[in-house]
Amino acid sequence: MLVQLHLDQPHDGPQHYTNLDVLSGKVHLRVPNPGSITSIVVKLEGESRTRLLAPVRPDRPDKQRPVLEVHKFLYKTQVVWPANTRLEDVNPKASFTINSGNYDYPFQFKIPLNTQCQQQNSLTTNVSFANMVPEVAKTPTQHMKGTLPPSLSGFPGEAEIRYYVKVTVNLPSFFKENPRATANFTLLPIEPPRPAATDGEAYARRQHQFLENFQSPSVGKKKGLFDRKSSVPTSPTATTTPRVTVDARLPNPAILTANHDLPLRLLVKNMSERTKNVYLQMLQIELIGYTKVRAHEVTRTESNSWILASMSNMAIPIGSISDPVGTEIPINPEYWSGKAVPNSVAPTFTTCNLSRFYELEVRVGLGYGSYNHGEDQLVVLPLRLPVKVYSGIAPPKALLDATLVGADTKLKPATGQDLNAPQMPTTPTHQSGFPPAQGATQQEAPAYDDAPPSYEDAVGQDLPPINGYRGSYDPPPVPEGAPRFSDEKRR
Repeated sequence: MLVQLHLDQPHDGPQHYTNLDVLSGKVHLRVPNPGSITSIVVKLEGESRTRLLAPVRPDRPDKQRPVLEVHKFLYKTQVVWPANTRLEDVNPKASFTINSGNYDYPFQFKIPLNTQCQQQNSLTTNVSFANMVPEVAKTPTQHMKGTLPPSLSGFPGEAEIRYYVKVTVNLPSFFKENPRATANFTLLPIEPPRPAATDGEAYARRQHQFLENFQSPSVGKKKGLFDRKSSVPTSPTATTTPRVTVDARLPNPAILTANHDLPLRLLVKNMSERTKNVYLQMLQIELIGYTKVRAHEVTRTESNSWILASMSNMAIPIGSISDPVGTEIPINPEYWSGKAVPNSVAPTFTTCNLSRFYELEVRVGLGYGSYNHGEDQLVVLPLRLPVKVYSGIAPPKALLDATLVGADTKLKPATGQDLNAPQMPTTPTHQSGFPPAQGATQQEAPAYDDAPPSYEDAVGQDLPPINGYRGSYDPPPVPEGAPRFSDEKRR
C-alpha cells in the first residue's frame, strides 16, 4: 500500500502560503492487493523546534547535555476516510476492506491567523535522534500567543520553524506499520496593522573632525632626528578643524518591507567653515538579523547579515566649500535605490522559543581635501538603527475593521456552521479555530485550559483569502549534509 500527498498550486503568484489561505490537495492511495484499513487522517501542523547544548557541568566536563524544546502551535485534523467522520468518532479497532486500485481523497484547510500552542506530551513527537542517540524534549512551560511565525531555516540542527501536511493510513493490525506521507510548505504571514505615521524621523548620527593642514607621511622617505617638527602645522589656520555630521534617517516608526526599497535618507551637515571639499569615498548598507534561540533554560543569539549596497573608491564631492555652516547636503539615494530587502529575509516575529529582530547598519566613508588614497583623511562612520521588517502582505480591511470593534463586541461561541467557509469541506473536526485538546473531544475544546481563539481568528474564518500583493519568500535551504532535526514519524 502506497500513499502520496499532492498540494494544489497556492495561487498564481509566489509559491508560498499566508494567513487565511485555503490549503487544498489530495491524498493518492495505491492499493496493489485488497487489504484492511481503519481510517485515513490528514493533519495540518506547524511547529518550532530548538536544540542547544547546556553549559558544561564541573562534575562531567567531558559531556554536554543537549536541551530540546518543541512547540506545536498549529494543529488541525481532517478524516478523509470514512467520509464525514470526526476524529474522535473513529474506532481504532474497526476494520474496513479496501479493494485493489487507485484512490484519491481531497482535503482542504484554512490557515488561521494566530498560533494556538498546545502541550505535546507524546514521545513520538518529542523524541529526536542525533547520531542515532535518542534525545527527549522536556515539556515546555512557556507559551506565547501571536500571529503565525514565518517558515524559518538556516540553523540546521539548532532551530527551525516548519509547516507541513501529513497523512496517515491507519491499519487495524498492530504489527504493521501505518503508511504515511508528508508535504512541506512555506508560510509568509500577513503583517500586523501598521502604526500611524508620527512626526519626525528615526535617526542615527555621527560627528567627525578633519584636520585642515593634514600632511600624509612620505612614502619611502626615512625621517631624520629633526624631521618630526617639520610635520606640525605652524600656520594660523592649523587650529581650524572642519567638522561634519552624518545622519541616517528612516520614517518613524522604522519599518522595512521585504522585497521593497529602503526608505532611507543620508544627510551630511556642515558644522563649521572649511576650505576644502568633502568627498564620499565609500558607502555600505547592511541589514543585520538577530535570531534569539531558547531551549528551556539555555539561550543563544545567532546573527545573519545581508549586504544591500556596497560601493568604494567613489570620490563624489559633497556640497561646496561656499556652503554656510548648518547646510545639510543629502547623499544621492540612487546609490541604494533598486536594492530591495532580499526575499530570504524573514519578517520580524516572536514565538514561544524563537524570535527575530533587526538592525540596519550604514557605513559612510568620508574624505577631506583630496580624493587620492592616503591624502583624503578617510574616515568610516558606522550608523546603526533598530528596525522592524514586515512581510508586505497587508491584512484585509474587513479584518482591521472587525478588530477595531472586537473589543466592544461580545463574541458568540464559534460553531462549525458559523465558521464554515463556502469552499471548506463539511468535516467538522478542522472547522473550529481550536486545536484539539489532549484526551478531549472536539466539543470539549472550548473548555480547554488554554485561551480561546482570538476575535481576529474567529472573524478571519469567514474572510476570503488575501487578494492582493503577496511578495516572495525564499528562506535559505538547509545545506546538504548539514545536521538537522530528524524527520521522525509522528502519529
